[in-house]
Amino acid sequence: MDENRTDDIRTEEEGTDEDRTDEDRTDDARDEERGAVHIREKEDRAERQPPHPGDPAAQPAPGPRPRPRKRRLLRIAAALLALLLLPLLTAETALRLNYTGDPAPGTRTRHRDALWLGHAWVDGRKTDRDVEALARRLRGTGIRDLYVHAGPLEHDGTLPASAYPKARRLIAAVHRELPGVRVQAWLGDKLATEGPDGLRLERAATRAAIVTSARQILAAGFEGTHFDLEPLHSGDRDYLSLLDDLRALTHARGAVLSVAAHQIDPLPAFHSFWGTTTGHPKWWSQAYFGQVARRVDQIAVMSYDTMQPMQSLYGGYVAQQTSLALEVTPESTDLLMGLPFYHENRFGHWAHAETVPAAVRGVRLGLSRTDADRARFGVALYVDFAATEADWRAYREDWVATPPSAS
Repeated sequence: MDENRTDDIRTEEEGTDEDRTDEDRTDDARDEERGAVHIREKEDRAERQPPHPGDPAAQPAPGPRPRPRKRRLLRIAAALLALLLLPLLTAETALRLNYTGDPAPGTRTRHRDALWLGHAWVDGRKTDRDVEALARRLRGTGIRDLYVHAGPLEHDGTLPASAYPKARRLIAAVHRELPGVRVQAWLGDKLATEGPDGLRLERAATRAAIVTSARQILAAGFEGTHFDLEPLHSGDRDYLSLLDDLRALTHARGAVLSVAAHQIDPLPAFHSFWGTTTGHPKWWSQAYFGQVARRVDQIAVMSYDTMQPMQSLYGGYVAQQTSLALEVTPESTDLLMGLPFYHENRFGHWAHAETVPAAVRGVRLGLSRTDADRARFGVALYVDFAATEADWRAYREDWVATPPSAS
């Protein structure tokens, strides 16, 4: 196209400043000013009025969107937590309900109770005057057996006589002050079940040495052997074999074979779950508890260190343990439920929750519901050197002196 022609067309459409009058320019300026004011007024109104919901400007600025994989992982974690907590909450609720109700009349001492005594009684630290004070404490209670710490065993199962030099003097003093009370030797050791060090029951020579140690203890005048070997895993066949050998010895000597037992699974196979997750199974299956109970004259459940945070939950747990143990312990075996005569605060044991009154009430409730007339039944007090006056008072008032008609 011709360049001069293009300029002519542009000039005809727009005009030039030279062709416009001053009046025209003034009018244009007024129009522009009025237009600018009108625009500002519209903008002000727009700012004062909320935007229409359908207006894209009304929507918030999009933030970073969570990644789909992260959302899935969070949902999975929440679901797993719920799966873990639901059984726990259900079990705790059941324990609380297990603590309700009234014990049956007559669920009190059968005079087959026991007391764990520390090593000071056989190493010379305790005197005859201490025995006299102990006798005053125990008269009128249901205590029939004293488990006196005479060990521990060496890791090979042997027991040096130097571990219990004053045993004969103690036994004679107890028989003088407390006729009818039996003195048993409390023997134990750490087992190498969860670490490299400890006693190994799988070794026949070690089991034979333990039997020899029991023979020595009986020869020293003790009227029974009370074994506490920990941690002892459920299903341990070597332990059952040891008990068979010990039973043959004690029965031949007219002595008592007694053991401290782990708690029973509060839920089916709980020891397997706990062992897999923590490496420490802690509980025994009910069936294994029964196998042990049938091989001994006396079995004392260590019904403390339960991890329960409240008295009601602890008492309900003891009631459950009492029922579970009664169901599989033969009537020819004394069943004793442990009472916490000590006060520690650590993982697994809360002193404000695991109290003697809660334990005794739990024992009575479990006994009432399962076998209220069971004759060979009692409680075992752990331990003498940590007990308080409040512990002894609760034992006397709640278990020994409870009137038969009271709840």
